[in-house]
Amino acid sequence: MVEYIVPEGDMESSHEEIVMVKEKSSSKWTWKILGAFFLLALALGGILIFPWHRKRSEMQPSHLNEDSAEKKELHYALQQFSSKTQAAIHLEGSYENDNESTRAVFQWKNGQGQAFAQGGFKLVNNQIVIPQNGLYFVYSQASIRVLCIDGHYLGAAEEEVVTPLSHRVWRYSDSIGVRISIMCAIRSACPSTAQGDHYVDLQGWYHAIYLGAVFHLNKGDKLWTETNQLLELETEEGKTFFGVFAL
Repeated sequence: MVEYIVPEGDMESSHEEIVMVKEKSSSKWTWKILGAFFLLALALGGILIFPWHRKRSEMQPSHLNEDSAEKKELHYALQQFSSKTQAAIHLEGSYENDNESTRAVFQWKNGQGQAFAQGGFKLVNNQIVIPQNGLYFVYSQASIRVLCIDGHYLGAAEEEVVTPLSHRVWRYSDSIGVRISIMCAIRSACPSTAQGDHYVDLQGWYHAIYLGAVFHLNKGDKLWTETNQLLELETEEGKTFFGVFAL
């Protein structure tokens, strides 16, 4: 066995070198461990993020598809409503000279002013013909102006009070066989005013009688109006009209 003797100074320097080497090695391993943890964290983050991103990507088209489906349903509902409301008719009244008499005849007119007809509605002999079975909203307005003297109709006998104004809508259906009144309204034409003397005041009274309601009508049913003061009807645009539309 060979024996080595190391001087005390050499031992101390050797000690110092050994300590320095150990510190260097420890620092190196620390960085390696930190780097490994960092790479592991990146790997775990990628594993977690990828499925989340994929799931979100899959969810977005689904969400868009749901929105698109809702829009399609709404559009379809609007189309259905529009297709039903396309069946409509709106008429305006006017006076025409009667060849057989000197009196003007009141007629409902289509295709003039705001009047129109579509969806199978027809105007025949001053009557509206219903195109199909179903629910319909029927409406009409008669605007009437009369002249009154002390509660009496102008031109009438002094003791004769003018007949109350009335506006009515008639219906004839083959299933019923007779005409029936489906709407009617009555108004006083010349309201009486208390007179303390024989003073006569010429007054013009204006009345607008409106009718409107929902009815179940059959194909081929006929609707028409009747007003007891035809010669007093106001035929300016928008004052006297008659119409029906499908619901």
